[in-house]
Amino acid sequence: MVESANRLGEYLRARRELVRPEDVGLPAVGRRRVPGLRREELALLAGISSDYYLRLEQGRDRHPSAQVLDSLARVLRLDDDATAHLHRLARPAPRRRRPRRPERVPAGIQQLVMSWTRNPAFVQGRHMDILFANPLAIALSPLCRPGVNVVRALFLDPEIHEAHGSETATAGVVAALRALVGPDVEDPPLAELVGELSVKSERFRQLWARHDVKPKAGSGTSTFQHPQVGPLELSYEKLAVTGTEGQLLVVYHAAPGSPAEQALALLSGLAGDVGGAGDSGNSGAPSRAGGAPGAAPWPLVGSRPRMVG
Repeated sequence: MVESANRLGEYLRARRELVRPEDVGLPAVGRRRVPGLRREELALLAGISSDYYLRLEQGRDRHPSAQVLDSLARVLRLDDDATAHLHRLARPAPRRRRPRRPERVPAGIQQLVMSWTRNPAFVQGRHMDILFANPLAIALSPLCRPGVNVVRALFLDPEIHEAHGSETATAGVVAALRALVGPDVEDPPLAELVGELSVKSERFRQLWARHDVKPKAGSGTSTFQHPQVGPLELSYEKLAVTGTEGQLLVVYHAAPGSPAEQALALLSGLAGDVGGAGDSGNSGAPSRAGGAPGAAPWPLVGSRPRMVG
């Protein structure tokens, strides 16, 4: 799916089509040729002229004031994250041509991740590729294996989609991808990923066209149903890896003395017995099917771990 260079206009049009007249106090009278608000309705509610809004949406004027952007965000019912994204689209940073080289996890971060024997941990790249993981993370979930692209796996890997691909999860991961890349949607690896998923998944194509933007929370709780050690309710923290372009260090931890802590200890022993690769070789070539080379501990049993919350 190729996006036009008019990223601000694309975003305004996509969000306008998601707002119903009744959502903003307008009567839904007569038959509408397009979904959502008409351009002139949005302009009226935002306090700008219809001609000016048309120029914005068509890309003929690309320098709206912050006040205009805030007014449009209010009418479009954007939250704080989406409003910030709207401002970034209108004030994009100068584009830098990135060389086509693989993302590399700093050696110190690799050592840190491997030093945690009781905490599943992995490093995620700017397009949600798993770049590096410790054996406990690999044992915890197939989505934590190096080489997996989380977005691709959720939509295209049948088993992972069945286990994790709820409507909420798929919508959330696409919105998070938008938040990670910001205005830089023409980055070639991202364009390849979006193109592949748009061709192979109608659900992804619809979600990408909505332009939803929602960063994943920096901390929270997930529940895993593991076939070997049972349920694990784990907290997680997401930390930016300085000196990289968008890499995140994700660490899971259990409450002291909890059943999840005991289950992690058991899983750590199983992971140590079986072994597991720590990274994908930093080759920059994630598995196309959402998997990764090398065996992971969980295939020792007949079913996969499930993340249920």
